[in-house]
Amino acid sequence: MDLVALLPWWVGVALAGVAYLVLQHVASQPMVTAAQPGQVGVIVTQTLWRSMAAVGQYAIPVLCLAGAVMSAFRRHERKQLVNNVARSDAADALDGMSWQQFERLVGESFRLQGYDVAETGGGGADGGIDLVVSKDGEKYLVQCKQWRAFRVGVNVVRELYGVMAATGATGGFVVTSGRFTEEARNFAKVCNVYLMDGPRLRALISQVAGTRLPDRAEPVFRTSEPVVAVTAPSCPLCAQIMVRRTAKRGNNAGSQFWGCPSYPACKGTRAIG
Repeated sequence: MDLVALLPWWVGVALAGVAYLVLQHVASQPMVTAAQPGQVGVIVTQTLWRSMAAVGQYAIPVLCLAGAVMSAFRRHERKQLVNNVARSDAADALDGMSWQQFERLVGESFRLQGYDVAETGGGGADGGIDLVVSKDGEKYLVQCKQWRAFRVGVNVVRELYGVMAATGATGGFVVTSGRFTEEARNFAKVCNVYLMDGPRLRALISQVAGTRLPDRAEPVFRTSEPVVAVTAPSCPLCAQIMVRRTAKRGNNAGSQFWGCPSYPACKGTRAIG
């Protein structure tokens, strides 16, 4: 039932119908009544299969339908989570969630952007890779951190990068309701891991839910300069709040520009100036 609940609800209904038809056919097969030499084992096997099919033709479809109901309920819950966060004006709208609800919220946010989302089932509040999302043939790994009191450190990003390398994933996301350390941000820039903190997650949810939050001042950290507040523009392609990036190659190497946080899935850019 739990496995079926991970699938779309209509798949569970289809599996229930297929299971009933197949098992009902097995249960209705005629029995071999005259035991010939060497056929005792065959008769015992047929009897066992018919008995199991007679029970399973009702039990398995019921479990599949229960899983379908659970899948539909979870989908409804995910949509409600997205709508509630998008409509909330409270700064701590993400903090009252359990880690399970937070993972479902993040997964639904990716679905609304057109990604295929596979929920791994988790293993606790910090159960490793929580979601595997894919789009246009490329796979991304997602870790969700419902941490309200602590900043997410560089070790989390390093662990995700190691799993990405081992599985051949194109990139990864670390999503938290809190903030990231500067060390984590610096490491993520060179390993194709996108860090999404609480304010950015809320901006994304607002965008995919069809509403818009006002632009927020984004702090820019540099080693030799004080923190400067600038207003990040929206991506011209997907309307997400953009991030400041530095060109690493080409004629503009070393210069900064605004880039889409969903790169490489989205390649929108804007000039800084």
